[in-house]
Parts: sequence; structure tokens; C-alpha cells
Amino acid sequence: MKPRIYLDHAATSPLRTEAKAAMEEGFALWANPSSPHAEGRKAKSALEDARDRIKRSLGWDGELIFTSGASEALWIALNRTKAKRRIVSAVEHDAVFRAAPDAESFDDETSLDESCVLAIQHVNSETGVINPVSQMAVTVKPTGTKLLSDCAQSAGKIDLPDADMVVVSAHKFGGPIGIGALLVRDYNLLEPMGGHERGYRQGTENMPAALGMAAALEAGAWATSPPDRASFASTLAADIQTFGDQTDYIFALAHPTLSAQALLIRLDAMGFAVSAGSACSSGTLKKSRVLDAFGVSDEVASRTIRVSIGWSTTPDELEQFASAWASLT
Repeated sequence: MKPRIYLDHAATSPLRTEAKAAMEEGFALWANPSSPHAEGRKAKSALEDARDRIKRSLGWDGELIFTSGASEALWIALNRTKAKRRIVSAVEHDAVFRAAPDAESFDDETSLDESCVLAIQHVNSETGVINPVSQMAVTVKPTGTKLLSDCAQSAGKIDLPDADMVVVSAHKFGGPIGIGALLVRDYNLLEPMGGHERGYRQGTENMPAALGMAAALEAGAWATSPPDRASFASTLAADIQTFGDQTDYIFALAHPTLSAQALLIRLDAMGFAVSAGSACSSGTLKKSRVLDAFGVSDEVASRTIRVSIGWSTTPDELEQFASAWASLT
């Protein structure tokens, strides 16, 4: 039977072998990192080593709070912030809107001051658009506004932007599911809640997963090189929806005639795992809020799927997908 080809890395990337090995080492250190005895201290040492390695790999010189993933990190950032106003862009991940359902919408008319935290994602999970977060940081700094950037789709792949708080998720770059982090320039940006992680997060730390996260970041290399990915994008250029500066690993593809639902079914039958981004909900296809915010018409959005590649994607897999896509009529 022909091996299936996985092209849904924006949802989850396969666990790297290095991360699995590191987690197995962590499982051998089974004690609670908060316990005062020798076993606990050994587990704590491993946890802190992982924290330092992750910060070093990401080029981050601030603080790091381990979380269960990006969603929890966003919740902490938006609900424990000392800022009184929460402002979010229209193309943020749904987790942002769940964490801050009453947040203000950001546009060119939004007034900013020291009472604000502004959430701007780094890379959009449906289109691959790279937002100029570092440039925005320069713009908003004089106002005193604090900048929060969801980097779930960029951490471990491209350099992090300059922001006051950054959200990362391990399973997007080959680490384990169930762990992520909130990077903060200064703990003083947040109100503590008690518990673990210096009092900024409740719940025992997942030390084995932290070790896996660190190992995944340090593994680094992709099976495909930037030229490979650029060649793939060039092959599909006529159908890729572009909105400015975009990554070479997340693509929104609009088929000339077939609906997204038909595309997902047919590609799945052909052995390809892709998705429709956030457009598919509870078995019914509805227009993506993100595509709507980018100005994509209803008709084009109904024919759009997402193809996302990751550390394990090979050039041959990309060639096979390009051929399959060309055959769809």
C-alpha cells in the first residue's frame, strides 16, 4: 500500500525522534519538580535545564512560563495581564477570541496607550502571512502599549519578533502535544495567580514534555530546504492566495472549480492529509473568519484549502502533491 503523505503540519507536526528520546529520559525522572527531596530536586534541575535550552534556541532573554500549550499561554497573557484594555486583530486564532471574548478589535483608528495590551499574531495559520510584528513594536512602544504575539506557527521555524509577550507551542515544530510556553519580558507584566511556575501558572509542570520540547527545537533541520519549498510554491503559484509577505511552509490553495469539501475528500482518498484551516466546523463547511478578514470572496473561500509542510516533509512528497493537485478536475 502506498504510504500516505502528511501535509497538515500547521495543525500538528509528527514527534521528532530526538524529542521522543528526551521524553523517555524525562519519564525516568518521575518525581514532582516542586518536591523538596532529592528526587524532586533532580526533576527540577532537568526542568530548569530544559527552560534554559528552549530560551537559548529561541533567542529569548526574558522569562519563560511553561504551559499546556498555546491556548493556555494566550489565556494567561490576556487574562492575567495588568493592562486594562485588551485589543486583538481580526485574523487572530480562535483561541485568542475564546480567551478574550470582550476584547476590542484593532484597526487604524484604534487609540493606544499604556493601559493596552495588543495581540498581533506572527504567522497566520491559514494563509502563512507574516505580520510585521517587530515593526509594530517600534510603532506602539512610545504609547506604552504592550505587544503580545502568537508565534505558534513561527517558533522553531523563523526568528521570533520583538514583543513583550510571545506564545509558542511545541507540537507545531516536532515537540510533544500538551506543552507550550508564554515568553514574557518581565514577570511584572502579569498578575500572579499562585501555584507553580513562579506563581504564574497552576498545575504540576510536565517535565518530560519540556525536555522533548527543548530537544525538538535543538534538532532544527528540515527535510526540505528553502529552495525546495520555493520551487513547490512556484509550481502552485497560480492557485496560492497571496497577501503580501508569506512563509514558505503554509499555503492557502484555491482550486479553480472544486469545493474545499470535495478537495479534502478526494485528496484524502489519494493519500494526502490536508485541511481547510478553520473553515471546517462540526462537519459543515462555512467561510473562514480569517479569509473573510483578508478580503477573500465567499465563492473563492469555498474552494480554498490549507497545505502546510514541516520538518519531516520531503521534496518527493511535495512533487507528488503537486502532481495530484494538477490532476484534480
